[in-house]
Amino acid sequence: MKTILLNAYEFNLKYAEQLLIGVEEEMMCICPSDGLENHAAFTIGHLVSAAALTSKYLGGPYDINPQWESLFKRKGPGDPRKPDVDSGQYPDKNTLLKALTQQHRLVEQLIVDLDEKRINEHVKWRFSDHLQSLGELLYFMCITHESMHLGQLAAWRRALGLPSALSKL
Repeated sequence: MKTILLNAYEFNLKYAEQLLIGVEEEMMCICPSDGLENHAAFTIGHLVSAAALTSKYLGGPYDINPQWESLFKRKGPGDPRKPDVDSGQYPDKNTLLKALTQQHRLVEQLIVDLDEKRINEHVKWRFSDHLQSLGELLYFMCITHESMHLGQLAAWRRALGLPSALSKL
């Protein structure tokens, strides 16, 4: 399971990087239409905060700037907040990508070091009514959650007239 998880998580990071190729700094906070409010700066920052949370569930550090936590943490469907379009609120694209890579590497190492016996350990978290084990939490956070947001970013990118990023992988 760990190999599959790590391979998919690495693919998501490569896809995130590819999705930002051709996105100029001044485009990072554009909201092209209703339904595409999760612009690139928010999406990448949100994935940084999610990876930090995943680290915490694995017993690692929850290492995120409190300002970033406030800016990027959302409670999912039903959360009425929408990302701010003021680019002055967000770190630049390279800073966001560097933070995402660092958080990914931390989570990857924690997964490599994870005792296989813990995979089936019960975890109390937001979706524990549906996904009860640490392995299910990891699958959701590293694959499903990231893929949902990367799909949003792909749609956002296409709405701005940029070509497919997935075709470049």
